[in-house]
Amino acid sequence: MSSISAERIDHVSIIVTDLNRAKAFYGEVLGLREVPRPESFDFPGAWYQIGGTFLHLLGKPGPDSHSPRHFCLWVPDLRSAAQHLEAAGCLVLWEARHKIPGIDRFFIRDPDGNRIEIQGAGTP
Repeated sequence: MSSISAERIDHVSIIVTDLNRAKAFYGEVLGLREVPRPESFDFPGAWYQIGGTFLHLLGKPGPDSHSPRHFCLWVPDLRSAAQHLEAAGCLVLWEARHKIPGIDRFFIRDPDGNRIEIQGAGTP
């Protein structure tokens, strides 16, 4: 049996209920770069490019269920990122229980409750 030889994750999609509010969060608070969506997409949404990967916001009338499901962003300065997000009103929850060697991380939630992990190099 052969494998499919996946090379990378191309995109992640999440449900948002208020597209303008979500775009303010992802574009302004997180500072992600919005890119055009195909014109054939006739439903609410937005795309953001993060390196070679994309985040797709899908506008829906109801939020997704709260769960531990998440995507993760790597940042060069984790402490500064935490300070920025706290100043923007995000609740920053540091994760120390399940330590990853060489990595520190925290979690936030977007306005719809989608869980986001933020990682950076750990403190020695």
